[in-house]
Parts: sequence; structure tokens; C-alpha cells
Amino acid sequence: MSVKVRFAPSPTGKLHVGNVRTAIANWLYARKMGGVFFLRIDDTDLERSTKEYEDGIYDDLKWLGLDWDETAKQSERFDRYDAAVEKLKADGRLYPCYETAQELELKRKIQLGQGKPPLYDRAALKLTAEEIEKYEAEGRTPHWRFKLNVPGRVEWEDCVKGHQNFDIGALSDPILVRGDGTYLYTLPSVVDDIDFGITHIMRGEDHSANSAVQTQVFEALGAKAPEMAHFSLLTGAKGEGLSKRLGSASIKSYREDDGLEAMSIVSLLARLGSSDAIEPFTDIQPLIDGFEFSKFSRATAKFDPRDLELLNAKILHVTEFDVVKDRLPETCTKDIWDMARANITKVGDVSDWLTIINGPVTPVIEDADFIAKAAALLPSGDWDGTTWKAWTTSVKEETGAKGKQLFMPLRQAVTGQNHGPEMGTLLPLIGAERVKARLNGEQA
Repeated sequence: MSVKVRFAPSPTGKLHVGNVRTAIANWLYARKMGGVFFLRIDDTDLERSTKEYEDGIYDDLKWLGLDWDETAKQSERFDRYDAAVEKLKADGRLYPCYETAQELELKRKIQLGQGKPPLYDRAALKLTAEEIEKYEAEGRTPHWRFKLNVPGRVEWEDCVKGHQNFDIGALSDPILVRGDGTYLYTLPSVVDDIDFGITHIMRGEDHSANSAVQTQVFEALGAKAPEMAHFSLLTGAKGEGLSKRLGSASIKSYREDDGLEAMSIVSLLARLGSSDAIEPFTDIQPLIDGFEFSKFSRATAKFDPRDLELLNAKILHVTEFDVVKDRLPETCTKDIWDMARANITKVGDVSDWLTIINGPVTPVIEDADFIAKAAALLPSGDWDGTTWKAWTTSVKEETGAKGKQLFMPLRQAVTGQNHGPEMGTLLPLIGAERVKARLNGEQA
């Protein structure tokens, strides 16, 4: 079987980690199987969908390296959804309901008060022609519900969760068409999956009940439901529900505001909830090769933004200058990048080290006599990677200082910092003139 999967974001907001985790799983599986990754823009909500959000989806996916093979927009396919509606009506599977939102809410409260599940009672199926005429005379327009085949069970072999068995009678007949004629997610999604030949649907386990309903919609339209894979939901690091602050941070904000590398996000989200260890990757191919449904457990996947920074730092530590040079300040040379990359979390952090190299730096001098003696012993000639050792050896012999008592005062005076890169690498980058000035207590 040729594999075809889909990612179907709505252009009513920005992509966030929950969206992208689903996109990554679909993309990895498609690429591993030599299949098709189909991007569907779910823009049936014409009021809330915007071109800005749609373009943002394209930009985010491209930045993450998730290219797509085919694409479609639901707003261009209303004729197909209309045809499906007419078929379901003709077959008696779609029926009109005239209750207002307030009336439905009252029914729910009564059922809950009686200790019953709040299911729709199918009262609309019992309406007479006269009652319908009266409602329409009042100006009411119907919403349309899909008539589930009950009693019964819907079963499937889930690629992640194993055998699934749903009592369809425990669910309400779902609304497929609103009173204003607009579509809810379910019907357009099923029609598209049929028309475009989707073979696998991968999404969060909170959609399991939706999958049971959609299976009957597939069958009512004369099709077989695709294979299903429901991944565990993301939570916070301690198992708490994802807050907007934690889980809805947009991919755009991670890219533009936080300055993260795309592969730090892909590396984390590709393996969250799986038995594979979280590792920093600079190439996505190992993630493609290692993707297996069997590796994903039913346990909750815990998302911690701090993990992104750790992965980001590790990725930068092995990133070559040519890869990032277009994103670096002009004054950042290859030598400076090679020095700085092991000491930064994000590319933007290199600016801090450029300041330490080029100044101005306020030297930290606690023992002026010691620093004065050290200044007098600075090596002459051209400085290179051996200069620091030669200098500290001379200072040690002259003053008797060693270890931290030797190295820390020199680092503080030269860089204004208590820690940082190897001074043997940093010293020649700063240069003799600035080092001398800082040892003299000058901002330089």
C-alpha cells in the first residue's frame, strides 16, 4: 500500500508545539515509507481564517524542514462537501434539528441533574411537518446532525494504542452543519480524506472519540476509514495540562523571539512520548530512519521548554561557521565562532562574546598589585594559542600564585567575567592592546 498522510492546520492562529508534533509524526512516517505528505489548509471558517496565518503555516513548515508533496484548501472545495450533504440527507443519515443553543443547554442540565450522560435525545427525529413549519415560520434555521448507527460498537487496530473499541451509543449524534450553513470539522475532513486517498490519520488521543464517529461517516459515504494512530497528549514537565504560556508558544516566536534552531524543536518533538532517547540532531535523516509506531507508548508525553534550550546549545556546539555565518554579525569571524559556539545557548548569544573581544569591558580587579605584576609579564610579539600558557607560567613563577588564585584574577581583569571559553583561545582574539588597557583598569 502506498502511504499518504495529511497535516491539516487551520489558518485561524499560529502553529504551536502541539500542532507541529502532529506534523512531524506524519512527515517522518511519509518520508520513511516513501509516501506522500499532504498539506491541507482547513479554512472553512471564513471569518477567522486569514492569509497572514496561512502564510505563517507555510513559513513555519519550511523553516522546520517539513516540505509537502501536495496541498489543498478546503475553502475551494465546498461543492464536494455540499454533494456529501445531499447524499447523507437522501440516505436518511443527516437530519434537521431546530433547538436553540439555550434549549440544548437546558436539556444538558436536566440530564446531568438526573445523573444521566448529556446526550442528544434525538427529539428532532420525532418532529411533525407542522412543527417544522412552525419553527421555520419563527425564523429558525436547522442545524444538521449525523444519525449514528446505534446500538453498536466501532473498532479498529490503532497503530499506537492497539485495539480500540467504542460504544457508539455513548456518543451524541454529531452536528455536521451549523444553522448558518457552515461546516464543522468532521464532514469536510472525511470528504477530503476520501477524495485525496489518505491512508493513515495520525493525531492526539483526544480525537479517539472523533475517530469513532468519523468511521461511521466514512462508511455512510461509501468508503473505508483510513488506518488510525493516536499519540499521547503533551503535558507540562510535571504532568500538568499545557498552559497557554507553556504549550501555545508559537513556532514563529521560538524562531524569531527566542532564536532557536529548527532542529532543536524537531529533535525534541519527534521523540517525545517514545522509547527513544531525546538527542540533538543536526540532520533529520536519523529521525526518519528511526520512526516506528511501536516506540510510542500510551504514557503522557511531557514537554519542557527548557529541553529546547539544552538541545539548542548542543546543536550549536557542533554547528560549523558556514552553516550560520549569514545569521552572525559581520565582526564574527570563523575563529570567534569556533571559540564562542561551545559557550552559547542561541546564535544571538555570540554578541556577548563579541563585546568581550571588542569591548568595551569593565575589568574586575581586586588585587591591583598582582595584576600590575602580571601586566609587566605580558609576552611580546605575535599572540597565538600558546600565549596564555606562556604568560600564566611567567606570572606563576614571579608571584607563586597557582590554580584558581592564578587564573581567576587574570580572567576577571581581561574579560570582566568569572567564566567563559578557554583563555588560550580567547586571549589572541582580544589582542595585546586591549588586554594591556584592561590590566591597567581601563574600559576597553
